[in-house]
Amino acid sequence: MLLKTFGWSFAITVLGLALAGVLWGWQGLAIVGILSVLEISLSFDNAVINAGILRKMNAFWQKIFLTVGILVAVFGMRLVFPVVVVAITAKLGPIEAVSLAINDKARYQELVTSAHPAIAAFGGIFLLMIFLDFIFEERDYKWLSWIEKPMAKMGKLDMLSVMIALVVLLVTSMTVATAAAHGAGDKSATVLLAGVAGLLTYLVVGGISGYFEDKLEEEEEEGDEPAAAPAKKGTGAAVGLAGKAAFFMFLYLEVIDASFSFDGVIGAFAITNDIFMMALGLGIGAMYIRSLTVFLVRKGTLDDYVYLEHGAHYAIGALAVILLLTIQYEIHEVITGLVGIVLIALSFGSSVARNRREGKTGESSGETTEVASGV
Repeated sequence: MLLKTFGWSFAITVLGLALAGVLWGWQGLAIVGILSVLEISLSFDNAVINAGILRKMNAFWQKIFLTVGILVAVFGMRLVFPVVVVAITAKLGPIEAVSLAINDKARYQELVTSAHPAIAAFGGIFLLMIFLDFIFEERDYKWLSWIEKPMAKMGKLDMLSVMIALVVLLVTSMTVATAAAHGAGDKSATVLLAGVAGLLTYLVVGGISGYFEDKLEEEEEEGDEPAAAPAKKGTGAAVGLAGKAAFFMFLYLEVIDASFSFDGVIGAFAITNDIFMMALGLGIGAMYIRSLTVFLVRKGTLDDYVYLEHGAHYAIGALAVILLLTIQYEIHEVITGLVGIVLIALSFGSSVARNRREGKTGESSGETTEVASGV
């Protein structure tokens, strides 16, 4: 099971490190290895979130996520995206931007770094919306009840998450404007526009995927011909989404992955400004995140450890705040990675403790005991 799921990741790691050694020597090999570990540590919570969505899809779309999705993740976000950012920021053509990345790495790094406020605002607001919609939703299981119970009650107010995200965005842009008045470059308008774009992207892609998912459930309840195939045991979903519902869910997954990759791409410049080393190292890490996502789905881990999704969403909330803070302040990538890992580790430990309590109190009590203990 482990080899089957992580086989491609192991193979890509060996080939990637070997290629790095041939092209750039021992130093290049070390840099690529460090970048791989950086990506895994920063995106571990991404795997848990992805698994929660991917388990709703059928086997075909899970394979699409592993094949087409990884191409988008590795080549799109880790190689093409920084070049596109430079092209837009510096008003260059794509060929000129690529030439700059290869021949003038210092200038290329400077341009990507200057685009950080827009990138952080887009990704920060998008991820913040994911966290807010999770925390405001009524759930059977509650990890931190003292937070989640009152938040679930507040979530009954329509569009509350959108209002909070807009307030956070306004405060962030005003803070940037205030700093500009004291000598820094004014990028408040850029931050505001990028944040609104992140919010709209979340509402559009998430709304469309949710619409088709709800429509599929209605068809099943009415007894119509199902538009999805049965999901495998352990996926935690009654059906595996297919067709339009799965397609838009796939797009939603890709946007989430893109938002998670922003901090990794920006953070990688602290290690190297070589675009090819960066793409190779971050790409290897992205492969492991993809494999880990599928492993969690196939093992039914999220069903067995019910607080994992909670920990991952709290990590998302923390990452969103950190991204928005990095517009004005410098925060080391180690802190970003550790926050996510600690929150997921704590949620995993709580899940294990809950499972042990359930085993001691007896499984014969059935669903009532299970739901009650989660609350």
